[in-house]
Amino acid sequence: MTTTPSAPVAGSLPPAPDAKIAMGWMHTARFLTTAAQLHHLPPIHVPEIAFVGRSNAGKSTCINTLTQQKQLAFASKRPGRTQHINLFSLGKHGVTDAVLADLPGYGYAKVSRSDKVRWQQVMVNYLVSRPGLTGIVLLCDPRLGLTELDEALLEVLRPRVEEGLKFLIVLTKADKLTRSEQAKILSITRLNAAGGEVMMFSALKKQGVDEVAQLLWQWAHPEQAAVPAAGALAGVTDAADASTPDADEEFEKN
Repeated sequence: MTTTPSAPVAGSLPPAPDAKIAMGWMHTARFLTTAAQLHHLPPIHVPEIAFVGRSNAGKSTCINTLTQQKQLAFASKRPGRTQHINLFSLGKHGVTDAVLADLPGYGYAKVSRSDKVRWQQVMVNYLVSRPGLTGIVLLCDPRLGLTELDEALLEVLRPRVEEGLKFLIVLTKADKLTRSEQAKILSITRLNAAGGEVMMFSALKKQGVDEVAQLLWQWAHPEQAAVPAAGALAGVTDAADASTPDADEEFEKN
């Protein structure tokens, strides 16, 4: 028996797929390009989902676990030294239907202040001006909670989140916490998530892996996909180079 799907509600997500479908889709991830400067990134015509977080928050491990590829995202032996934006395409049968962006980790003490400031500015410009940016995944070590840098980043993101940008906080290394500790940090983080979702994640125990993959699939496959105008995407270079002094200052002062 064939059923007719109901009309989508504005702002709603499509039904979550079976975990195997979502994980199979994540497994299609492949390296697309890398860039040291924002204006070197190519225009993207599909949903783009960015992963961001402090150095040592487990960002590379999270990406590699979700995509079931051990070395897709590069984890430097010297945290904070990876200073490129790396893009990975997603999609079966050679068709790209989404892109993952791996942004450099921030906040590592042994990186020079000039490097910190430069990459904070690059990240802020990316987050506030990147056309086609659909969602942000903020990686956070639950033992530290949201740090001042994380909270500053949330403030930078707030205007775009209010406009509909999807947002998820992934609390990594959940296996290092007891169940009661997990419940407590989940509750606290949700109060400070600025309207975003919060999920526990453990690469070791595979906790939360299916759930995160399913949510990202939903972000990338809205029931009524709106294709950005070619002109808006073509203007990525101009947007990337645009100065955002207020946002830069907010993030840099931390």
